Amino acid sequence: QVQLVESGGGLVQAGGSLRLSCAASGSIWSVNVMGWYRQAPGKQRELVAEVTSGGSTNYADSVKGRFTISRDNGKNTMYLQMNSLTPEDTGVYYCKLRMFVVGSQYNYWGQGTQVTVSS
Repeated sequence: QVQLVESGGGLVQAGGSLRLSCAASGSIWSVNVMGWYRQAPGKQRELVAEVTSGGSTNYADSVKGRFTISRDNGKNTMYLQMNSLTPEDTGVYYCKLRMFVVGSQYNYWGQGTQVTVSS
């Protein structure tokens, strides 16, 4: 069984920074993608950034240049450094792990961590 635990959310003023962490435990396969998603009130969950086990990254246009995703494969932990935060970044941030084996994909979600940016 795979478990994802997020941490690092909180309340910050506009222009500030936060660093989120997502620790994965259990049977983690070597070929995987970890990502951060967020959901604002009344809106659909959206991709913020993702990183493959090989280190390739992908960012939503709205966070490019402000957010940096990284991971430590040895610790099965992913990070999201968020700088120059704006109120539009407010939402619940979820960690997602996608694991791949021939012919199948398995998805796991964390419980989410709240990020609130005040103006």
